[in-house]
Order: sequence, then structure tokens, then C-alpha cells
Amino acid sequence: MVRFFFTPVGEKNAHEIEAAIKNCWIHMENPSDLDIENISKATGVSPQMLKAALDEEERAHIEIEDQNKLILVDIPIMSESDDGESYVYNTLPLGIIITPEHFITVCLKSTSVINDFIHGFVKGFDINKPTRFLYQILYHNSVKFLHYLKQIDKSSTRIQKKLHRSMKNKELIQLLELEKSLVYFSTSIKSNHTVLEKVLASSIIKHYDEDQDILDDAVIESRQAMEMADIYRDVLGSTMDAYASVIGNNQNKVMKLLTAITIIITIPNIIASLFGMNLILPLSENKFGFWIVLGISAIFSGIAALIMYRKKMF
Repeated sequence: MVRFFFTPVGEKNAHEIEAAIKNCWIHMENPSDLDIENISKATGVSPQMLKAALDEEERAHIEIEDQNKLILVDIPIMSESDDGESYVYNTLPLGIIITPEHFITVCLKSTSVINDFIHGFVKGFDINKPTRFLYQILYHNSVKFLHYLKQIDKSSTRIQKKLHRSMKNKELIQLLELEKSLVYFSTSIKSNHTVLEKVLASSIIKHYDEDQDILDDAVIESRQAMEMADIYRDVLGSTMDAYASVIGNNQNKVMKLLTAITIIITIPNIIASLFGMNLILPLSENKFGFWIVLGISAIFSGIAALIMYRKKMF
């Protein structure tokens, strides 16, 4: 899917248009080969540069081809898990291509980072100012990482509350998914931060004084997100190890209790089996034999229970 947006001179809001014109924003979402070919002809950008963001394994980097500049960063995405009870967090590459006459973004899926610009949730962006637009996307992406990191932390806290008395693996698996998400986030944020610092320190992108604060804020937010991701990952890893031990300890307690009950029940069962044989046994002719045997069973079971109680088996 390909969409075109343009901000008329003197206006603040972007309008969707039907085709590419000079100084427009072209957004490509999971484009087909035909879409890539058409945009390549309309903008002069090579198909290889347009396809760079369509590889999920592509790392964040900067690439220059003639007068066209590609800034590829990772953006966070959130989706529901298979059971529908939690969310799964991951990252996707976003390609931002700046040409002398067009501003192009390419991504595999619909993402909140770009949708916030399309739906007007981000104020003050102007397609006619590509440098500022680029910085705003980078800043908004860093803020989105922070937002999702806080959601992951809240989900982790909620799951931990369920784990206190749990003997199941469901919550532990959910924590494992969150830990995996934090690994993805940490790796992507560090790659993005490298790109941000390269943009900040080099002349690859033409800088304007009035836009410098936005880029500085993006670097600060990225650094904060990087630190938060590392902290949350370390804390969650330690928590998972601790709760795995708790779950194992809970299971051991249950097994000890069941073992103790089994031993107590086994004693009267053995005595009953002996006196149930077709042989002449003591008390077999006594009219109170049944009650005597029952009493003996109760005494031995009580002694066994008392011994196990003192041994703290239950």
C-alpha cells in the first residue's frame, strides 16, 4: 500500500493526495514489487534502497546513494499474544528516505509511530521541512520505546503478583516473552542511538538551528530508553530465576504433604491386609478383635503422623 501526503504552503496540517508531487511525503506499507517499481521511477530512488526496510533482520544504519539519503531505524510494535490475554512486543525496521524533492517512509506493517503522524496526533510537523520531519520521527520513535517499556514493566508487575502462590508455568512463560521483548528492544535502541549520534555529529543531514533541539531531545530520550531497557531486562531476569525457584519449592511442599498422607494411610492398610488373610491369627477368635485391630491401626498411624509432624513434613 502506498499513500501520499502534502502540506500546502501556509498550512499546518498534511492532506492526503492521489499521486506523488514535489515536496510530498510518500508512505509505503508492505509495498508490492509493482509499487516499488512505480515509486522508484517517480522519485529516482533505487529499488534496493526502497526494499532495505522490508528485511526484518536489517540493522539500523545510514546509507547515501547519489543525493538520496536512507536513515534506517528500528521501531517498536505491539500485538496480542495467541491466547489473547497479554501483549507481545517486537521491533521492525523503518526506512526514511530523503531526496531533493520527496520524503519517503517504508515499513512492513502498520505502526503507531507513523500512524500518529498520519492521524495528526503529532503536532507541528511540516512535510516541507524534511530535516525537522526526520528529527520528529526519530524523537517520536524514542518516546514510543519509552512508552512500551513502561507497559512491559507494568505487565511484569501484574504477572509477578499471580506467581506468588502459582505452581503453573503459564505466568513464567509470559515473563519469558517479556524478557525476550526487552532483549529485542535493548538491541534496537542501542542501534538507533548509534544512528542518532551519527546524525548529530556528521553533516550527512543538513542541520538547522531551529531544529537542533528536537534532535537533542531525541538523543536524550534514546539514551534514557537504552538505560531503562537494560535495567528492566536485568531485573526481570533475576525475578524469573527467583520465581522459578518459588514454583519448584511450592511443588516440593505439595509432594511432601502427599507423601506424608500416603505413609499414614499405608499403615492401617498393611494391618488390615494381614488380618484379612484366611489364616488363624491373633485376636481372630476374639469378639472384640475388629475393634482392637482398628485401635492398633489408629495408634500406629497417630505415631507416624506425630513423627512426621515433628520432622516438619507437613
